[in-house]
Amino acid sequence: MNFFNYSGRMEIDLKSLEDKVSKLIGVCATLRDENQQLRSELTKAAQDSARLKSNMLQASDQLETLLGTLPAEGQS
Repeated sequence: MNFFNYSGRMEIDLKSLEDKVSKLIGVCATLRDENQQLRSELTKAAQDSARLKSNMLQASDQLETLLGTLPAEGQS
């Protein structure tokens, strides 16, 4: 086996590995950004859900109060 041929093949392999690592770093950065965006969206959705739940409870209380003011059946 010729040393220069082996060295050349090793250079090609190292360059290929370098390219793959660079792509992996790019994918990781993209996934990190997407993950941060999803976390922000999840936080907003949780806040919206809590707000809507509060609104539903308030509406339920108001309906209960309103139903309490209606005359019973058979009463006029």
